[in-house]
Amino acid sequence: MPTLREIVDLVHGWYPPETADSWDAVGLVAGEPSAAVGKVLFAVDPAPEVAAEAVAWGADLLVVHHPLFLKPVHGFAATTPKGRTVSALAGAGCALLTAHTNADRAVDGVSDSMGRALGLTDLSPLTGATGPAMDKLVVFVPAEKADHVRDAVAEAGAGAIGDYDRCSFSTTGEGRFRPLEGANPTVGSVGNVEVVDEVRIESVLPRRRRTAVVSAMLAAHPYEEPAYDVLELADPGVSEAGVGRIGSVPQTTLQHFAEHVARALPETAPGVRVAGNPDRVVRRVAVCGGAGDFLLDAVRGTDADVYVTSDLRHHPASEFREQEGPALVDVAHWAAEWTWLPVVRAKLEDALGGIGAGDTVETRVSTIRTDPWNFRI
Repeated sequence: MPTLREIVDLVHGWYPPETADSWDAVGLVAGEPSAAVGKVLFAVDPAPEVAAEAVAWGADLLVVHHPLFLKPVHGFAATTPKGRTVSALAGAGCALLTAHTNADRAVDGVSDSMGRALGLTDLSPLTGATGPAMDKLVVFVPAEKADHVRDAVAEAGAGAIGDYDRCSFSTTGEGRFRPLEGANPTVGSVGNVEVVDEVRIESVLPRRRRTAVVSAMLAAHPYEEPAYDVLELADPGVSEAGVGRIGSVPQTTLQHFAEHVARALPETAPGVRVAGNPDRVVRRVAVCGGAGDFLLDAVRGTDADVYVTSDLRHHPASEFREQEGPALVDVAHWAAEWTWLPVVRAKLEDALGGIGAGDTVETRVSTIRTDPWNFRI
């Protein structure tokens, strides 16, 4: 069986915690990283009834979208719903992992999954995101130790470009130096100028890994005082990730499209609300999983015929309609985000199959409706 650490690393690779909003609380909430994982349950909310489902099924890990503790707490006694969730999971040895805003904007994330569930094609972000800030490490190493240093910085996180790792560039040359009194040179002697065949190694790295990569390089380098540079790269490039999505559907009407949305998403008491002419032509669709009225201005600047999201407030929606923008389709928050669960489940199954652990781990998507509304009159 894979360990909890290995599964967390997979999920964090797809949905990096550092891409979450600053106010968010994502990552491993509870669990022993070295523990074996044989069953993984996926759900939107870490609600007590979901925790009970995880315990009854014997899950070793519960992966959720919404954080259990978004605000600081002083304790988690079982006298509160959140405390009951933690107590139930901990008592059964079930870990808890959260992927929230880091999953919202990612490729194969919440908005991506929602768009696919609604049948959109040619998906692209509504608001593009730049890639992570990048550095380049340049270090000069004696030729015979070059591979050792390359391996060290790669293992610390340098040299990953797209679907490749251990990427670097090398040129050869001569290093010159003179050790002074007090030095303890690896090569040469105090007072004498030394000439050494050296290799210049260049490798890119995420800026967030700078400390780890430089530390690994210094530990692996044979010199007492290595010569190196860390250069901040100006253009991190455009990421395929971003906020919301926009795509195309075969031409239809707003009435028919809204009916399709209702069929495509899990049924909830609030159902689907629509603002717009039922006969309006729909070809281009913008979506945002979860509360999406913060994107209304961005949607207005696109060629979208309709915007599908959740939790639209009265005044923003009214002002948006007054400006004759796209039609609006408001769906249940839980239903929109639930569409991500089968996607991340499939990603995990594929990844575990690729490392030979596919037959040892069971996965399940919770169908418990944790939408807060029970009925409508």
